[in-house]
Amino acid sequence: MDAQQVAQVTEMMYALRNPAGIPTFPIIFIGLGVLTFALHILFVQLMLGTSAITLYGAFNNNAYWRRLGAAMLEIAKVSVSVAIVVGVAPLLFVQVVYDPHWYTSNVLSADWVIAFIVILILAYWAMYYYYFQNGKNQDKTVQPKSRWSMITSLILMLVVGFIMHSLTSQILHPELWKEWYMQNGKLDYSGTQLHAYNIWRYAFFISMAIPVTGAMLVTYRRFKSVREDADHDYLNWAAEVGKKWIKVGSVISTVLYVAWMATLPETAGNFATSVWGILGGVAVIGYALWAQLRLKGEARFCSYMALPMALVIGLVVAISREMLRYDILNGFFNYNFMDYKIVMDWYSTGLFFLTFAIVGGVVLSYFLTIAWKSGQTVGVYTPGATVNKLGTLSIWIVALWIVQFFVVGFYVWAQ
Repeated sequence: MDAQQVAQVTEMMYALRNPAGIPTFPIIFIGLGVLTFALHILFVQLMLGTSAITLYGAFNNNAYWRRLGAAMLEIAKVSVSVAIVVGVAPLLFVQVVYDPHWYTSNVLSADWVIAFIVILILAYWAMYYYYFQNGKNQDKTVQPKSRWSMITSLILMLVVGFIMHSLTSQILHPELWKEWYMQNGKLDYSGTQLHAYNIWRYAFFISMAIPVTGAMLVTYRRFKSVREDADHDYLNWAAEVGKKWIKVGSVISTVLYVAWMATLPETAGNFATSVWGILGGVAVIGYALWAQLRLKGEARFCSYMALPMALVIGLVVAISREMLRYDILNGFFNYNFMDYKIVMDWYSTGLFFLTFAIVGGVVLSYFLTIAWKSGQTVGVYTPGATVNKLGTLSIWIVALWIVQFFVVGFYVWAQ
């Protein structure tokens, strides 16, 4: 593209901005977007990996694999729920700062945006159908029923992942928006096409499910080993599988990361060989090295660190991903989100952080405590006085948040 064409694209992006501005500094939205994306993609990868183990166990006659498949189904159904809830946040932050790009991408592929929701619901239902068909079956030697539903769920989850991948990729090609909108000399209002994708980028994020799930298996052994009824032979076997998955999966992901960097568009310039481009790949292969050094023998403390380390690796990759987007849109097209008009709204900004820290912190602490205690208890877990107080506090905090929400809403409406 020549300088005049680039200038026209830049002018178009600025013209599509929301004239009302944004309620706080754009760098805050970017930072929160990176953090929440790292959390979201971690649970997506957990869901994919544990679903794959569930399927493998369902078709395998090995008693350990059958048992592990049933255990990982519990994690898969929780992971998909968390991935959906947490996934809302990075989309909100992206659409605030990159609204010209995100909304344009959605309009260009509107049918797929709607289909995303429908397909995701079907995938969710299919997983739970398999769970209800087999969840109460305590005899893991019996062949699971309705295995087709779990296959359907995993395939549909991969489809919705590809849709989101394509929508995100279209953001990076503002120079092609008019071309996609004008098909054969006619305006295309259909929204039936996905116009951009990078199969290596997509494969990289999917492949990260291997080391992330490996980390879950290592943590699973450590978590279950303290129970009185723990089968240590089975748990040690699961942990060894997890260690292999971390090391082998990290190598596979690194290769795919390099392939992604090698196929970046020309508008990315020299990003692949920049510090940010290299950092993502180094972090991924570094996970394999960490596992080789730290996950030896019982590795009791580091077993619990396996998943947080996976999150750190994902955060580094998320930063590299964001820097790539900034490098293309700002470095090549001169679109700078930092000069967005700011109309400061201290109430909404403060409410967000207080909600995140207090409401989210207390309630999440209660849920995690219940999950932790019940998972390590043989039979039915009965919460103690401290845990019950934490639960009561969680209810009061949520109730007060709802009250203030409606009070402020009615006050603003009355004005």
